[in-house]
Amino acid sequence: MNRFENYINGEWVPAASGATFEDRNPADRDDLIGAFPKSDETDARRAAEAAKAAFPAWRDLSGAQRGTFLYKAADLLEKRLDEVARALTREEGKLLWESKGETQRGVVLLRYYANEGMHAIGEVLPSAMNPQTLLITKRVPLGAVGLITPWNFPVAIPIWKAAPALIYGNTVVLKPASLAPYTATLIAEIFHEAGFPAGVFNLVHGPGGSVGNAICTHPDISAISFTGSCEVGGKIAAMCAEHGKKYQLEMGGKNPVLVMEDADLDQAVKLTLSGAMRSAGHKCTATSRAIVVESVADEFTRKLKESAEALKAGPGLEATAMGEGPYLGPVVSEGQRESILQAVESAVRSGAKLVAGGKSLSGGDYDKGHYVAPTVLDEVKPDSTVAQEEVFGPVLAVIRVKDFDEAVRVANNVKFGLSASIFTRDLNKALAAADKLEAGLLRINGETAGVEPQAPFGGMKGSSSGSREQGQAAKEFFTQYKTIYFDRAGG
Repeated sequence: MNRFENYINGEWVPAASGATFEDRNPADRDDLIGAFPKSDETDARRAAEAAKAAFPAWRDLSGAQRGTFLYKAADLLEKRLDEVARALTREEGKLLWESKGETQRGVVLLRYYANEGMHAIGEVLPSAMNPQTLLITKRVPLGAVGLITPWNFPVAIPIWKAAPALIYGNTVVLKPASLAPYTATLIAEIFHEAGFPAGVFNLVHGPGGSVGNAICTHPDISAISFTGSCEVGGKIAAMCAEHGKKYQLEMGGKNPVLVMEDADLDQAVKLTLSGAMRSAGHKCTATSRAIVVESVADEFTRKLKESAEALKAGPGLEATAMGEGPYLGPVVSEGQRESILQAVESAVRSGAKLVAGGKSLSGGDYDKGHYVAPTVLDEVKPDSTVAQEEVFGPVLAVIRVKDFDEAVRVANNVKFGLSASIFTRDLNKALAAADKLEAGLLRINGETAGVEPQAPFGGMKGSSSGSREQGQAAKEFFTQYKTIYFDRAGG
């Protein structure tokens, strides 16, 4: 059995306790990927201290100098793209071509932020008190930062946090999800090979309740960037507030598509299913509600049912290109599968009509992994649990409304506000949706999932702490302003 270690202060080390946990392939539970350190507060403390000690020298490099390390990491990740993508699919379950796309996105993110090292970090302002005063602002790093990341995008999310943190002069402690430790280990290997100085990037595996909490409360950590559930995000916010740390939270979504009476229904069905079922619904931006105007609801649901029932699930390694092999892979774990099926059963008991799926898949390869059939529920009540709470699986709830105004009210009547979409040919409705929908990301005639590295990403309401990630917005979190006045000596 392969045994992996933490990466702390430039060295590979086991957990202080010697304890480990297993990582298995969700498409084949007999496939043991390896044993990873079941770290605790001791390991988190060592990583935080290493990051704090490495911070002054890293901060004092120029942005261009820091950028050379990120460019090297991008080249190495690109060179190992197939290896990393296969590891991602083997560990998390998504289709291989999706994993390749995610890994390539990691390459793009590293190069995007490497280039940021050459961009402006401040501005010159006129002084109102003395025209001879040179008044400038300068963005400076926060210090050592903790990154706590989920299992559903185990390449993209750690990199879209780590890359801006590092280019702006911070050092990093990464705590990945325990369901995706192997991919994070490969990222650490690449950063090590790229020559990052010891302590600049650190990786600690283990439970959130011990490792994550220790990172959040350690005095050497200046800030926390977290992506995950609302429940855990709330606890992290409380810990950071108590310990005076800056924090950034990206959490759940209950993302709607609005299907208007003038929509291209074939397009709407295709993209709604893609948003709901790709990656087995394991996206915070996945489509979970189809809010459909009554006059086209029967036809839309009929097309949806036919298309959903035609979708094939299977091992992600069999899907080498879009359109080849299965449409979706397994869900990530047995616990996740049971949670999804319980949500569907509860919805049916509450009056929803099961149109497609709603069951585990069995027989052949299905018996080796955790598979859920693509599921569509019709006649879902807007205030029901399945219409309000995140399921995080291949489940779509169809909600019928009488018109655009009711569709907007239903879309907004949830605690989340991450992404949304509207299918319409009416420019006025599209513009009104852009104004009225409470979501941080909106697509017109597109699926709710999918973001670009150069654009700000984040949600409203309970989906976020109010900050944004990626693009230039990352600078707002990972730096702070220093205002400097220069006056002439002697007078």
